[in-house]
Amino acid sequence: MMGFVTVIGFEDIMYNFKNQGMGVITSWIIMMILYVAPYSLMVGQLGSIFNSEGGGLSSWIRGTNNEFLGYFTAWTYWAASIPYVVDTAQSVIVGFGWAFTGDYKFQANMPNSEFTLLTFIVFIAFIFVQRHLSNSMEVLSTIGGIAMFAMTVLFIIMSVTGLMKSGGHMATQPMNIHTIIPKFDLKYLTTIGLLIYAINGCELIAPYVTQLKKPKTEFPKAMLTLVLMTTFLTIFGSFSLGIFFDANNLPNDLKMNGDYYAFQALGQQYGVGNLFMYIYAWTAVIYMCARLAVLLDAMTRMLISDTGKKYMPKFLRKTNNAGLPVNGYLLTTVLSGFIMLLGVFLPEMNDIFNWLLNLNGIISPGVTCWVFYAFMRVRKNSHKFQSDYTFIKNDKLAYSFGLFLLVVTAIATVFSIAPQDVAAYSGTWWYELSINIIAVIILIGLGAILPLIRKREEKYGDAFDHTQWTIMISLTIVSIVSIVWLGGTNYSAKIALISFIACTCLLLLWLVGRRKPITSKQ
Repeated sequence: MMGFVTVIGFEDIMYNFKNQGMGVITSWIIMMILYVAPYSLMVGQLGSIFNSEGGGLSSWIRGTNNEFLGYFTAWTYWAASIPYVVDTAQSVIVGFGWAFTGDYKFQANMPNSEFTLLTFIVFIAFIFVQRHLSNSMEVLSTIGGIAMFAMTVLFIIMSVTGLMKSGGHMATQPMNIHTIIPKFDLKYLTTIGLLIYAINGCELIAPYVTQLKKPKTEFPKAMLTLVLMTTFLTIFGSFSLGIFFDANNLPNDLKMNGDYYAFQALGQQYGVGNLFMYIYAWTAVIYMCARLAVLLDAMTRMLISDTGKKYMPKFLRKTNNAGLPVNGYLLTTVLSGFIMLLGVFLPEMNDIFNWLLNLNGIISPGVTCWVFYAFMRVRKNSHKFQSDYTFIKNDKLAYSFGLFLLVVTAIATVFSIAPQDVAAYSGTWWYELSINIIAVIILIGLGAILPLIRKREEKYGDAFDHTQWTIMISLTIVSIVSIVWLGGTNYSAKIALISFIACTCLLLLWLVGRRKPITSKQ
């Protein structure tokens, strides 16, 4: 159950149903057999080998490679969480809108700027409340996760029951074998990343492998059970959505509001109005709020505590009296605000939600590549890494499985950079492509800069003096705001000016940052 909550949710089914329609059923079957099953069992072996180090992803890379790569893995894993927590904050607002008003109008009538500001307020609020409610939120997240699972199973059972009572009528027509086979083209390749995003994350439960009484037999059974649960939920969940939604003509805001539409339609089918929708909305609000608070605390603590003094600047490792990494929270807040700012000039609020969700489909699969890379390193040197559980005894065959999943995930990551849910090659398409690339460069690239800042601290005592910090932060803010504003107004006509601003900013940052700080050691 712990593994299931970290891997799949009802909203994940909705997102991919919007991308592929009923053809997603075939995609789920392929993913479960060729991806989820071997992926889960590889995680089982890695967690068993590195159980003394906590079983985290960065410890796997550190143990199979070196300290710096372990740090960079921890950073990319943290960076991948930034769009995730912002997306969760937005989902909290959407959930409250449905829970209080009973429809989509609350968020539909809200200007983009207000939606972004409200998201940021929710985000900041949870930065403060998590200190006092983190333990309570962990309990609530467990309750919310189980409730989510129960609601999804309830939806599937009641949808199929209602289908039989109505004589088999489905909104999606025709319903035959051709309907559930996707069209394998370039657009399909751009949607694989979101499929992987929906079902990855089982490495979070790897530390619990050795706590089982019989890891060799019990963990594979647990992982296979997880695969079966996920298979049931994704396949039958997608089929159930086809009962209420015409897969050939889906609402444009299905990713943002689709799960609420689904429970609304279920209530209407059984003659209870919006009852099921309200129950689901409050379940979603509790779950999303709890998950947001826990994520904000856990992701920051993981990054700061796991990387140590060698690569992490001391100002980020600073903690308050309660042991909280206050500057780490500040960095999380700043980068989350940056992500929200990138999307503020998109045409509609629905576009912001979809873009942020699709950004997860780029970054999250990219980080999952580390899992397969670590597994390949282990199987290449299997005599060095002993474990209670082994996925495939033949090292060459196991290595080939790891390589196959690494290549598939890397390809999915690259193709996911292409924007979705907007007209191809339109102004919005080019703008989303640009901010996709900018977001990835900033989130991942900053991880390579921090060790350089740490070196300056070791050399001078302080990386930069007060004046340098002020100039560099101001330059960065002004440049980002200018670039985003120009891109949001007419990107294609102003690309030369945007490029000039970006290059000028980088040059000035380098000139200011290379100077020896005045407050340095003598």
